[in-house]
Amino acid sequence: MTSVHGYFPPKTATGASALIPSPPWHYSGDLLTIEYRTDPARVRELLPEPLEPAAEDPGAVALIWAEWQSCATGGRELLDPVLSQYKETFAVVRCAYRGRTYSRCVYIWVDKDFAIARGLHQGYPKKLGSIHQTRPHPYGPAPRIEAGARFGATLAAADRRLAQAVVTLREPSETGGFVNGHPMAHHRWLPSIENGEGLALDELVESGAASFEGGRPWVGDAELELFEAPTEELARLEIHEPIAAYYRQVGVVWDGGRLLESGTSGAR
Repeated sequence: MTSVHGYFPPKTATGASALIPSPPWHYSGDLLTIEYRTDPARVRELLPEPLEPAAEDPGAVALIWAEWQSCATGGRELLDPVLSQYKETFAVVRCAYRGRTYSRCVYIWVDKDFAIARGLHQGYPKKLGSIHQTRPHPYGPAPRIEAGARFGATLAAADRRLAQAVVTLREPSETGGFVNGHPMAHHRWLPSIENGEGLALDELVESGAASFEGGRPWVGDAELELFEAPTEELARLEIHEPIAAYYRQVGVVWDGGRLLESGTSGAR
């Protein structure tokens, strides 16, 4: 009998073609985070049962640009950078489940196939996009991490620009923001292969960093614009009130999550 191997398809005799390796997954990244307030009803419409709006500040949103280097244990991908480097932009809100506050990613775009696969496994609603952000550097014209430094960031998908921002750093901060500061509450959904039979996979899961380290955050101000697009709804999270913007370098390890409940989301 033939055996096939690999953590994720395509599964083969050797497993070498698998799109993603088995966890743990290790990440080094530069994050630009912009927090603002929107209409809480626009957040509520993105929370399927049994999730509820956060008790405090239910309209708070974080829009995050991240430039990552990632790898499995051993770090082989770091020496073949096409397999480790990618960029993403994601929108995070907060929600409540059984009295506990969670973060939840409601929209996310990435620029590599392996990042999409990892995200679908974790419950992130990843789509393909074009993401760019200014990189800091200690020499030449690039900004240093210091007061007055300015960083630009853009997001596009399907040839339409969805968001653009300029962040100006002001001073070191004790925090990198509060919206994305909780364990994630995500759904893992997969439709049945039989038409009309609903979901073959319907799980509410909790996940977060198995370990985290980070540099000193910097806080500042952001100029943020969101744009309408035919197949994207980020602009529905319209900007009502700015909160703050942050820059931080981080290191994260992800090593699985836990099932909260299954078959109760009511998703269609």
